[in-house]
Amino acid sequence: MYIGKVDICGINTSTLKVLTEDEKESLIKLSKAGDEKARKRLIDGNLRLVLSIVQRFAGRGENPDDLFQIGCIGLIKAVDNFNPDFNLKFSTYAVPMIIGEIRRFLRDNSAIRVSRSVRDLAYKALSVRDALSTEMSKEPTTDEIYARMKKEGDTHSLAEISCALEAIADPVSLYDPVYSEGSSSDTVYIMDQISDDDNCDEAWLENIALRDALKRLGEREKMIISKRFFSGKTQMEIAREIGISQAQVSRLEKSALERIKKQM
Repeated sequence: MYIGKVDICGINTSTLKVLTEDEKESLIKLSKAGDEKARKRLIDGNLRLVLSIVQRFAGRGENPDDLFQIGCIGLIKAVDNFNPDFNLKFSTYAVPMIIGEIRRFLRDNSAIRVSRSVRDLAYKALSVRDALSTEMSKEPTTDEIYARMKKEGDTHSLAEISCALEAIADPVSLYDPVYSEGSSSDTVYIMDQISDDDNCDEAWLENIALRDALKRLGEREKMIISKRFFSGKTQMEIAREIGISQAQVSRLEKSALERIKKQM
């Protein structure tokens, strides 16, 4: 973490202004109306957001000034493209834009390029690893990850899976938080950013819309959807866990899916 006075790109980060949500909303409206001063204030008022994201990419051997400048390009794109009609916080929209710019810069400037097929295999293995971690309450071995993937029909060898995981030392988990504005419901996770397509803004917005729709469900509905579609459990297994009938689980699941569909 950067604490206190840190100079980056000639800027004393301890003096960076932080805008309130009301200020952001007002400046966004003025900026959309062509007010250049408001646009500049909006950019300046979100530089701490860029700084917080740059911290997540520390340890890659890249100059932090370069990463900060690239992140600012993403911020400017977010300011210019943000649509208030999305009914989202500006930071929720801006974070993926900033991360996308930095990740493209790192990918394009990397001395070692990892193929898309290797990345896809690695992310699949990470997803299995996180599911096993939840089930086993401990970190699974590569052998255990391989066994689960083989059981699910994957044909890659143990060596291929191991090499794929080693090829992407960072991120270490799909559920590592990238940015949070103080509440867990607003946290953006690595799993939301795993696409490498250059035109992935629509996918980001779909992820954001899904997350917002899930937030509007009741606690029991959230738990059922999470266990069914993220943990892969059957309705009968969930019914036994939470002490209701399978028919009740089925009704709650159907109702939750209909609400999610309508919300999105």
